[in-house]
Amino acid sequence: MSPRVLVPRAAPPYAGRVFSEFRVGDRFGDDVFVTDAHLAEGASLIGDFNPLHVDAAFAERSLFGGKVLHGVITSALMSAPFGNLVAGTAIGYLEHAARFLAPVRAGDTLRITWTVVSVAPKPARCGGIVTAECEAHNQHGVVVATATGKMMVGDGA
Repeated sequence: MSPRVLVPRAAPPYAGRVFSEFRVGDRFGDDVFVTDAHLAEGASLIGDFNPLHVDAAFAERSLFGGKVLHGVITSALMSAPFGNLVAGTAIGYLEHAARFLAPVRAGDTLRITWTVVSVAPKPARCGGIVTAECEAHNQHGVVVATATGKMMVGDGA
């Protein structure tokens, strides 16, 4: 298996990886420090103000014992390294399925690691589909979420 490549945030000039550069077994990802802003801004962004996410006193009395990050925000944080890796070469993110296994809280550091499991050339689209699987671990090594994603990636030009 290839070593994990840390993926920086995309910035101009966008020179993402092209389809022909992907190999089964490639690994990439990022480490993300979760803050209170992720919970507050996430709630505002998606309109989900469930007290488990925004009310410390309520969340303290819950099964989780404190506020937890929205699953959809966890999922978005997980997908970001995939999108950044193909910034400027992605044709579209076709599919994303996530499973949430443990709570994510402000103060957690997520280690997000994607592994390419298949590459399917699509010559009519001048590229192909990259399918990858992801695991997100917290700073204690607990798997908090898993995902599978499919990205249509161009081959340049």
